[in-house]
Amino acid sequence: MTEQPFNPQLRAARFLPRTIINARTLPALRVLTKLTGITRRPDAQVVSVDADVSVYVFRPASARPRTPALLWIHGGGTVLGDAAQDSGFCRRIADQLNIVVVSVEYRLAPEHPFPAPLEDCYTALQWLARQPDIDPARIAIGGASAGGGLAAALALLAKERGEIRPVLQLLSYPMLDDRTTTRTDIDPRRLRLWSPASNRFGWRAYLGPATADGNVPPLAAPARYDDLSGLPPAWIGVGTNDLFHDEDVTYARRLQQAGVASTLHVVPGAYHNFDAIEAKAAISRAFVKAQTTALDEALNGG
Repeated sequence: MTEQPFNPQLRAARFLPRTIINARTLPALRVLTKLTGITRRPDAQVVSVDADVSVYVFRPASARPRTPALLWIHGGGTVLGDAAQDSGFCRRIADQLNIVVVSVEYRLAPEHPFPAPLEDCYTALQWLARQPDIDPARIAIGGASAGGGLAAALALLAKERGEIRPVLQLLSYPMLDDRTTTRTDIDPRRLRLWSPASNRFGWRAYLGPATADGNVPPLAAPARYDDLSGLPPAWIGVGTNDLFHDEDVTYARRLQQAGVASTLHVVPGAYHNFDAIEAKAAISRAFVKAQTTALDEALNGG
């Protein structure tokens, strides 16, 4: 990671904790998520896909036949969060780009470790592709943090199964590589909200029995996947003061080397989830604009 100070536009950085999620805080954070969920009333249709998976469907104000769509996967270290937490983003994208946005309610670790969350996302992708008002040839997949890691894994799984071909993977500071947990050269003073300790907890919860024999399945940690060729084009965004910076930059370069069209958007001095915490900052608005432009070009032809 770089030794760059926090971007001066991100004024909250000096007040934010270095970490939030760990084994001790998780129960309280889950209760808080449920309580705040009661007050959130997203402008979306909630659909039960099967016994394990539901989705929040954000439709644009003006419908059109065979609408493009984005399947969105929320973050939370694979252990926290829900499909409604990014409702503002989903609604804005749906209206601005005139597309359908579907946010997945997937099962969380450690109660449901790999491959359950990934299979839930694939179930949602299959459901989305079957909807009569959706163009299955114009579906993007995306997510933030752990959701970005799941979106990257979903792109790999879709390639393996060959049923659905997403046109873009939109990855915001994705959680891609469990091997980052073994690094000892990361200065935690440069981090906010997601620390090495949180990362170890999140990966341990998600991988669960998958690592009992010491081998991590590549679909669980996309950075371990050998052949990245044939994947959808990618947009990857991350700040230099994000724990995931190095693994994200490496993954973007590997995609490019594999012949996958990839855009890497690096934000100097930005911490994890900065665009949500300080949404009004100019660099946050530029980050979201870059995301939106990538989606527009992939789904609407620009």
